[in-house]
Amino acid sequence: MARRPADAKTRSLKEHGCLNPHAETVRDELFLSNAFFDPRDLLQVKYEMLRRVREDGVPVSHAAASFGVSRPTWYQAQRAYEAGGLPGLLPDRPGPRRPHKLSDEVVEALRAAKSERPELTAADLVELVRERFGISVHRSSIDRALAR
Repeated sequence: MARRPADAKTRSLKEHGCLNPHAETVRDELFLSNAFFDPRDLLQVKYEMLRRVREDGVPVSHAAASFGVSRPTWYQAQRAYEAGGLPGLLPDRPGPRRPHKLSDEVVEALRAAKSERPELTAADLVELVRERFGISVHRSSIDRALAR
């Protein structure tokens, strides 16, 4: 399949995290023969892959292969769809989901210190966390954690 030039749809898919990074591996007949089916659209690819098994009775291994994914990836997509419907197939945002260094225990200690001594600055709290917990964090992380 020839590589398509970056267009408005490609930019939009990328912006929303739905650009299939392996569009060239999609070998499903509809995606090769019908312009409506776009292998760059990860959401459409996942949905059609699941539909092919559910509605057309195609074996999971065949569907996974023709859509360029592994069987475990197919089952992962199926679980995501069952749990969240079509929005469940949207990729998660990359990166940490929560502050991994600032556990509930650390945040509680920061709140306690701040309530006892309101004059403490973010820099003071950075030092407190380093001394008490042996963790190096940025002051903006502390500010965000305390704002929650």
